[in-house]
Amino acid sequence: MTDAQVTSRAARRGRVWCRRGLRQWHVAVGIALAALSVLLMRDAWADIWHIADRDAESSQVMLAPVVAAWLFWVRRGRLRHYSPTATWAGPVLVLLGWGLYYLGDLHLYQSLWHLGAVVVAVGCFASLVGGGLLLRFLPAFGALAFLVPVPGRVRQAIALPLQEATARVTAIVLDTAGVGVERVGSVLRINQQDVMIAEACNGLRMVFALVIVSYAFAYGVPLRNGIRALVVLISPVTAILFNVLRLVPVVWGFGYFDVELANTLHDISAWVMLPCSFLALLGLMRVLRWAQVPISPYILAYGT
Repeated sequence: MTDAQVTSRAARRGRVWCRRGLRQWHVAVGIALAALSVLLMRDAWADIWHIADRDAESSQVMLAPVVAAWLFWVRRGRLRHYSPTATWAGPVLVLLGWGLYYLGDLHLYQSLWHLGAVVVAVGCFASLVGGGLLLRFLPAFGALAFLVPVPGRVRQAIALPLQEATARVTAIVLDTAGVGVERVGSVLRINQQDVMIAEACNGLRMVFALVIVSYAFAYGVPLRNGIRALVVLISPVTAILFNVLRLVPVVWGFGYFDVELANTLHDISAWVMLPCSFLALLGLMRVLRWAQVPISPYILAYGT
């Protein structure tokens, strides 16, 4: 067989593969079906938006689509030579999501109600692109779980001990810095002003936001699975540390500055901590590399 015949046969095989591969209309129709599911379950989606818009402790809901899109983008190379497979996975997810949606609505389980709407949208998209795409982009679709607001009972169970622990550490830091402060539970008294940690800087707002930032970092950078799990697991501890860093100047501001200025400092500092936490994670990776801890899943070969 001549080289020209081999090239011609490979070209024909490539054309057949492209015809069987993922096409733009698969993605377009999948997005249209997902949008239709959002329209049909608009009551649940409207409730998700309402909670995220009015409750600062559910700010991770706003970040979830951004993180999902970014994780999809960094894995876009996996679309190469992909052919839609396991198309049954989509209808199964739609049925599962509808069941969660129905049970949540019937028994007033708000989280199940929201989760069902999200799962149905993912299932509609998977019905066209195939379940294989879900596996290839599992971290991106997993980020959509953050669209479900955390139930109030869970938030309260986390917030109360977190606020007291943060108040204790903040009081120690301020006292070490020579700033006179008294603590009673989660209330700090500074310059004759009482500052409640829940009002000045609720630690819970940092926890869920930093968890999704840590998730984005863990799955947006090529890391070993063990390192990824470590980054996600330590994110609540990281949230407490960054919350203390944020809380020290905020509490001091409430004690010595105008309330309006202190509130402005409180609002700005919340968003400043997010990029700071991302940079801190980059610094952690540098420290692990310096300590010669294997963090990358790839083995690099160096020439002599």
